[in-house]
Amino acid sequence: GDWRLEGVEPVSGDVGDLLAQAQGGGDVLIYVHGFKQTFETAALDAANLSDGIKFRGRTMVFSWPSKAGFLDYAYDRESAMWSRDGFERVLNSIVGAPGAGRTHIVAHSMGTMLTLESLRQLYARHGDSVVGRIGSVVFAAPDIDTRRFVDELGRYVDIVDRVTIAANLNDSALRLAHIVHRASRA
Repeated sequence: GDWRLEGVEPVSGDVGDLLAQAQGGGDVLIYVHGFKQTFETAALDAANLSDGIKFRGRTMVFSWPSKAGFLDYAYDRESAMWSRDGFERVLNSIVGAPGAGRTHIVAHSMGTMLTLESLRQLYARHGDSVVGRIGSVVFAAPDIDTRRFVDELGRYVDIVDRVTIAANLNDSALRLAHIVHRASRA
């Protein structure tokens, strides 16, 4: 579709409270953007994704402060990791919301690290009580060290219904990450 962002309206309060007030309830899809994305491009990507897969629940975007520049990789990496507590709070709110369905996550690029860290924190806080609350998790072009990705995923795979990994071998951002880290990316 021809999506555009008309405006941004800040709200206060808990995400779970906002979802409870919204009509319909049900499942939630969260898009976690990656390297070199603005809030606007992340919101548009989330809308296109939700529309493209015909998602029937609520769609959200978790946006962390990216400089959105090709040469700002280190800044974006730090910003993504700095945002993990915020994303864990969002996940806590959704998982704990009365009548909420399952939470599905699509993490792109650097959003992979942020998502894995937040799932780790969520599991540390709630343990097995979150089993069944997290549905599908998709890691698109995951920008994370291959060994770390496998180790992290192995720890939390029990709380996720399904994991999908999508990657493009010609991804220029992942090639840059490979050079910066001197290690293969998942």
